[in-house]
Parts: sequence; C-alpha cells; structure tokens
Amino acid sequence: MSMSTAKLYERVTFDAPSCDAQGVRDGWTEGAYSCRAHFLYLRGSEAVMAARLDGKQPIVATIHRGSKADTITTDWVMKDARRGTVYNIRTIVPTDDRKWLEITAESGVAV
Repeated sequence: MSMSTAKLYERVTFDAPSCDAQGVRDGWTEGAYSCRAHFLYLRGSEAVMAARLDGKQPIVATIHRGSKADTITTDWVMKDARRGTVYNIRTIVPTDDRKWLEITAESGVAV
C-alpha cells in the first residue's frame, strides 16, 4: 500500500495495559501513545458483514512506524480521539516498505 502523511486524517491514542507489583493486570495506562492514522473501513466479505450485523466494525488503521509505535501489541486498545470509539487490536503488520504499521482492529467488542 502506498501511503503518505497527507492521508493521515484521523487522530488515535493507544492505551497500554498496566500491571501491579505482582504482574497482575490492574487497569490501563491511558494515552501511552498517540499519532495520526488513516482508517480503512472493511466491508464486503461474509465475515465482515456478519461482524457488522453483530454491531462490530472492523477497520485497518495505518500509522507511521517508529520506535514507540513498535511497542504496541494486541494487548493494547486503540481509541479514535475524535469520535471516542474504542477498538480492540487484532493484528499489527508492517508494510512491505517497513515505514508503516497496518493495525487491524474491531470496535463494538468487550475490552
């Protein structure tokens, strides 16, 4: 996918899970990372249509890759800063040119 920073219309923040002294998850570190993103709303396949009927919206968010962005994992959550929508991160894949991360995420599911 050919991407340019001019297409990064959305603002997203990422919340990282936080743990207590024993290593047990006890909440979230809100705003652990924020950046601009490009959203591609998925539609068309049977799986996507079924998810949408269940109130879920799968998307691919493309963000610029960097040292902080590389720390994001599927344990984190992504938030659309403008709309407040919370997305569970399903997969994170670098693009072929290694300049961008494509994050497949889904809204409408329990965090």
